[in-house]
Amino acid sequence: MVNSQEKTQGEPGDAPPAALEVRAAVRPRGRPRSFDRETALEKAVLAFWEHGYEATSVSDLTRVMGIGAPSLYAAFGDKRSLFEEVVTVYDDRYGSFGDRALAEEPTVRAAFERMLREAADLYTAPGHPHGCLVVHAATNCTTPEVEESLRARRNANIAAFESRIKAGVAAGELPAGTDAGALARCAGAIIQGMSQQARDGASREELEALADVAMAIWPRG
Repeated sequence: MVNSQEKTQGEPGDAPPAALEVRAAVRPRGRPRSFDRETALEKAVLAFWEHGYEATSVSDLTRVMGIGAPSLYAAFGDKRSLFEEVVTVYDDRYGSFGDRALAEEPTVRAAFERMLREAADLYTAPGHPHGCLVVHAATNCTTPEVEESLRARRNANIAAFESRIKAGVAAGELPAGTDAGALARCAGAIIQGMSQQARDGASREELEALADVAMAIWPRG
């Protein structure tokens, strides 16, 4: 039988209470985020840009972003939430050339010529996928919310084109009878077509030649 004194001393090899307290104090209480969020987000932009929304799986994203699925969900939410953030980043870093051209150029003709030439440059530039993410990501998309969001963005671009063309008509830069809606859709079709042709391997020079043709048929005031 073990006497009361032996119980107090403990069995050989037991850590003293003070040592246990020290161990508890230094035990980590949780792992801090072990990745740079902005770097991971840029990698997600490139993945969706290259493969589109539907063909980019969560496992694809975790692989290219270098994080686990729990970290992805904790930092970005689900795949659709991540994609919404990706499109915003894409617009800010790559896709805003059209808005700048419309706002900065003194005439509607100069604005659209600049837009087409900058599209030819961006859509074929090395270092990132070719074409436009907002156009390509909609290919074979079966998620209604994503499909509608991308469609709304493309339609907003057409609406911005139409508004700038109407201003050009009012300023006498275009003939008074110009159909602003039809011309805006024509410009949108050219830019979207440039995106697809860039995906198919068209060079910058080939897309710039297309821009030349487009501007040759642009109505004059």
